Amino acid sequence: VYIWDMDETLILLKSLLDGTYAAAFNGTKDPSKGVEIGKCWENQILRVCDEYFFYDQIENYNEPFVTSLREYDDGRDLSDYDFKSDSVDDLNRRKLSYRHRLIAHRYAQGLHNVLDQKMIELWDDLYQKTDSYTDGWLSSAHALLEQQNINVLVTSGSLIPSIVKCLLFRLDDVIVYSSWDVGKLQCFSWIKERYRGVRFCVIGDGMEECEAAQRMNWPLVKVDFRPHRFPGLTLRTIENYIEVIY
Repeated sequence: VYIWDMDETLILLKSLLDGTYAAAFNGTKDPSKGVEIGKCWENQILRVCDEYFFYDQIENYNEPFVTSLREYDDGRDLSDYDFKSDSVDDLNRRKLSYRHRLIAHRYAQGLHNVLDQKMIELWDDLYQKTDSYTDGWLSSAHALLEQQNINVLVTSGSLIPSIVKCLLFRLDDVIVYSSWDVGKLQCFSWIKERYRGVRFCVIGDGMEECEAAQRMNWPLVKVDFRPHRFPGLTLRTIENYIEVIY
């Protein structure tokens, strides 16, 4: 099981916006172009979150994973359900569970079944611009994920924007956990319970996943602009780290 961090590992956003990605290339990358690309992604993410994933309604109710409210869902048919007039509150977990059921469904469907053709074209164009600017970072990360059997993403961001990022950055079929409230060690423990009798490897850029991986005695491959980055990080490199621990 490969456990991935999201931001600055599988995708780039913060380092585009603050110029640290461009700065790592000693003047060969235009930082203003990176900032422009990053702002476009921010707008896309927020728009999709609010219009299709109820983020404007449930921003204050973060869950660690999309099925965590399943016990509150009575299975009601939601085809004619009025989500706009159904206000969410702390006491009614069922209303939250309905939204998360639909979120899970839309995540499984993919954005091509949600967005109109104009939005799809804008999204495709932005993805290609970003991939070109970052020398194939996005497409290389995507290709590496396709070589793995089970990919789980544990992000310190909140759940809904993270799910939307997965869709927009073409990280399909990735199981998403949000450590926003519970911490990465707790998420790693849940993943260990979910997948028994297998080996684990963590790939990320932050201290929290490093410390959690050490606690679990799992190998960690650290991704940054040096020494491991996309493109360049290979399955063989990851396997070498796994073999050291196991």
